[in-house]
This record gives sequence, C-alpha cells and structure tokens, in this order.
Amino acid sequence: MGSKNKLKRFRENDTFSNVIQPERKEILDGFPLKGKWHTHFNNNPIVLELGCGKGEYTIALARKNPNINYIGIDLKGARFWRGAKTALEENLTNVAFIRTQIELIDLLFAENEVDEIWITFPDPQIKYTRTKHRLTNADFLKKYHTVLKPEGVVNLKTDSEFMHGYTLGLLHGAGHEVLYAHHNIYKNAHSPEEVLSTQTFYESQYLEIGKPITYIKFKIRY
Repeated sequence: MGSKNKLKRFRENDTFSNVIQPERKEILDGFPLKGKWHTHFNNNPIVLELGCGKGEYTIALARKNPNINYIGIDLKGARFWRGAKTALEENLTNVAFIRTQIELIDLLFAENEVDEIWITFPDPQIKYTRTKHRLTNADFLKKYHTVLKPEGVVNLKTDSEFMHGYTLGLLHGAGHEVLYAHHNIYKNAHSPEEVLSTQTFYESQYLEIGKPITYIKFKIRY
C-alpha cells in the first residue's frame, strides 16, 4: 500500500465515529471507556477480535448477530480502515475498532466485561525469542481471563500448525478447558458453522492451495 494511500486512510479513520485511537498514555492513566463500554454501545454482549486486520471477522459476525457488539483491535489502522468504512456504509451500529497494542487489553476493558474473544490468523512468532509476542502465551491468557466473563470463551483460527500445536499443548498443560480442537476444520464434518461460514481474504488463498486451517475453542481456567 502506498504511503499516500495510508495517510488518506489515517485521515479518514480520524473522522469515523466507530474508530477509537487512544494515546498510550491515555490508556495507562485510566482509559475512560474501561468498565463503561455500555455507554459507547448498549448493554449487549461484547466480543473482541484481536489482531483484526481488515476486520473481516468483526464485520461478518456483526452482520449475523445485531444484538452483540463487536470490537476489532489492531495497531495497523490502515488495515482496519476497510472494516470501519464498511460498518459505516452498512449502518452496523454494533461495530467499533480500537487502534492500540493488544497487550493493553486489560487496561481497555474491566474485569468480566467481555463475553468472547476471536484470534484470527495471528503471526505465530515461531522463533523462541518471539514467544512473548504469541497471542496465546501464558501472559496473554491471564489478561484474557481478567477481562472475560467466567464462562467466556476464546477462539483461535490459524493456518499455522505450529501455533495450533503450541496453543493446544499450553492449554492442556495448564489445565484449561478445550471445548473443540481440530487441525483441519474444512475436512471435519463437525466443525462449527460460524468458523466455516466466515473466511478472511488470506484464508481463501490458503484454501485454494490446499493449506489446512486449524481451530481451537477454549475456556481459561485458573
């Protein structure tokens, strides 16, 4: 994407009512919407998409479930510009996007404020030195546990066999509750419909070349 196009998207994001771009200091000093997301939306459940990219999952789920609020989080605003713009064009009032780092999630949301989390095709961070950046490492799971309601669930959908295996091993080893796991959901007759019916741009490309898509649904137990 050209730099001029990026700048144009950044400027448009500034005008979008469904885009929130807090400064890091604002989050650290006490994010005003923490514990008060109902003032931005309503009292309906809140579902997050972490590392949302273009917001394809956020938008698709919001269309299907108007009584649930969806929030996409990503640091790259030029990417989720597409999702934010689509939501406004379609008058999807149950959608928002936050431009920030995912590790700040427990400063953005209060304890038990979130009903569900989706992590779709994250960077697997395969090198050992990048372990701390994997979105399903133990530190991230603790943050998710803080903001999720007691029965809240996390969904991980990825094309990375490494990420799938790493997460599954960590979950079993720590005693968390795995509700569903499969290494190739499009070859499994019992895969959840919501996982099969929504495909990201890159996912479609992976499927065209026969690359398996994996999925884990789990609850974090401590």
